[in-house]
Amino acid sequence: MRCTAHFLTLFAATARASAKTIWATPHESYSSSVGVLGCKVDTNRIAYWPSSVDCNKICVSLSYDGRTVHLLRIDQSEGAHDVSYDAWNYLVTGYSATERPTTGGAVAMEYEDADPSACADLIHTDGNKLPLSASNSMNYLASCLSKDTWVGKNHLLYNILDPICSWGTDELCTLDWPTANQPACPSQLGTPTALENDPVYNIQYMTGNKVMASNGQVVASGGTAITVDLGQKSGGRIARGDAVVVLAMSLTYWLIWGV
Repeated sequence: MRCTAHFLTLFAATARASAKTIWATPHESYSSSVGVLGCKVDTNRIAYWPSSVDCNKICVSLSYDGRTVHLLRIDQSEGAHDVSYDAWNYLVTGYSATERPTTGGAVAMEYEDADPSACADLIHTDGNKLPLSASNSMNYLASCLSKDTWVGKNHLLYNILDPICSWGTDELCTLDWPTANQPACPSQLGTPTALENDPVYNIQYMTGNKVMASNGQVVASGGTAITVDLGQKSGGRIARGDAVVVLAMSLTYWLIWGV
């Protein structure tokens, strides 16, 4: 009987892990802790997860209320499971934040790691390779090149200094790894030249306005704001993993005390 109870406890723990329910919160401003360039990816589909950025698991799927999006996991948050505001708004309402912006906090959603190919359309480079800053991504890239990883095999280096592409030169660099640990670029590496032809945009929280990440200037107005009862939608349900755990605990109780 004790073995049966132990098995069900392990089953419950496994079920909870496989459900992968997280509380997603909206994130307004694009960033990347490993130097992924926002001017070459879809900044409206980014995951800002608590764990460090992996060299293989850079793509996740997030689902809520019958809707699913794929997100690039290229930034590390301080603890929250943040999601690009536009992606969060779509999952919660079915509309882009530029069409019908809404406000709210953490919402229970289900996620799972996805193959990087599922995020290919979010990466706007030749071959859908991850665009990295040649001057500020080397620590991350070196860790990916030290073993057999997706990022190690699928990256491009650009002579752009910052993730919001406001400084540097938009040109490809090469890296003779492991002979060299510093990329070679057509221009001098890391020169802080103002870069104006590769703007990165954020979707402003609450308003849905499209604004320049570098200075906050509004370039397009958002749509009509709507109100969604998030408490009723997320708080009134038992997450799938929790439901399995409750069932397993009930079976355990019956097996131990019901015979």
